Amino acid sequence: QVHLVDSGGASVQPGGSLRLTCVASGDTIDTYWMAWFRQTPGRDREGIACLRAGGRITTEPSVRGRFTISKDVITNTLFLQMDRLKSEDSGMYYCAASQFELADCLFDIGYRYWGQGTQVTVSQ
Repeated sequence: QVHLVDSGGASVQPGGSLRLTCVASGDTIDTYWMAWFRQTPGRDREGIACLRAGGRITTEPSVRGRFTISKDVITNTLFLQMDRLKSEDSGMYYCAASQFELADCLFDIGYRYWGQGTQVTVSQ
């Protein structure tokens, strides 16, 4: 079992950068599949990036080359580095964890553990 607390969201201008942090307690996240999701009003929660237990990463095409998912197993922390932010990147961001292998790691079904969310707003 793992408890997740995410933070780092803020209001920034287009072109800016943010780093989201998800601190885990309980189990080590090294053996978990980890991901970041985004939700905006009126839309389903969408997968942004995932990091498999074995280290392979999948990133949603609209953020590829701008967002980077990573983890620090010493501090049991998941990160999402967000660069060259655009207005369409705005939303509530959630980290998520699964103990089990998933058929589609950018699909929210299967993730049992979730952070409380952190708001990212990109505007002039």
